[in-house]
Amino acid sequence: MKCTLIGAPVQIGAGRLGCEMGPSALRIAGLASMLTELGHEVGDIGNVAPTPLKPLLHPNPAIHHLPETVGWIEVLEQAAYRESEAAMPIFLGGDHALSAGTVPGLARRAKELGRPLFVLWLDAHTDFHTLDTTQSGNLHGTPVAYFTGRSGFQGYYPKLTHAVDPANVAMIGIRSVDPAERAALRETGITVHDMRMIDEHGVGVLLRPFLEKVKAANGLLHVSFDVDFLDPSIAPAVGTTVPGGATFREAHLVMEMLHDSGLVSSLDLVELNPFLDERGRTAMLMADLTASLMGRQVMDRPTPDYAGGIV
Repeated sequence: MKCTLIGAPVQIGAGRLGCEMGPSALRIAGLASMLTELGHEVGDIGNVAPTPLKPLLHPNPAIHHLPETVGWIEVLEQAAYRESEAAMPIFLGGDHALSAGTVPGLARRAKELGRPLFVLWLDAHTDFHTLDTTQSGNLHGTPVAYFTGRSGFQGYYPKLTHAVDPANVAMIGIRSVDPAERAALRETGITVHDMRMIDEHGVGVLLRPFLEKVKAANGLLHVSFDVDFLDPSIAPAVGTTVPGGATFREAHLVMEMLHDSGLVSSLDLVELNPFLDERGRTAMLMADLTASLMGRQVMDRPTPDYAGGIV
């Protein structure tokens, strides 16, 4: 497969500085060489920069860095659309505000191809706030609400031309949801699997039906992978640590199942804050998990077709 690495050193969507070092940390952790060793053709276009700032002021006084966030959304929408034409784009973050740009760009590409876009959201948080409901003002908590077409962004975020159908979004690993997000999510078709469901059923049981749905629809699958999907005991380099996340084995299982499905067409790696890391362990784990998604396995296994058979 041809892959393109795209650095998105955005950190203004979060409440702590440091995410702008994320792309460099992932590169230093050897992500490109890991993918090359797996037989992929890897390109790296370097880091993108936001478009020029616009004078924007929202009545919610908690919101900060709105013009800068919009600048990042605009440039990443363009990059996602452009780079997805001939390769699998892998976005190196940067905080999760970047997905407000990457997903709309990929949705535009999917529409052009006549295929639906599906999003697998691996995160401790649902990121389903609007500009009106956010109390922290941290705009990395808004991308899912925005790219699924929820109202509350008009006149501030770029006009959304191709929203993602909420029924095409699945969240896994959720364990921190604000009341306003919880109430809004009840009105959508988004699938939300929190950590209790993982404990009760196992992550593979929860992921498999979603992959079957993507395959049946001939969809494109975007994976947005937040460091805080993982338990902070194995991935401390994130400013939004929430105890009780996915284990090392659960995370690798998710990635190997995604590879086996053959459905993943794009990837976000977000919220890596090297300033909070321990000797680069989180960056190396993220690179290792990406390698699993791209085909690295301990043993070769027959590929399941997710309909009960082997292909």
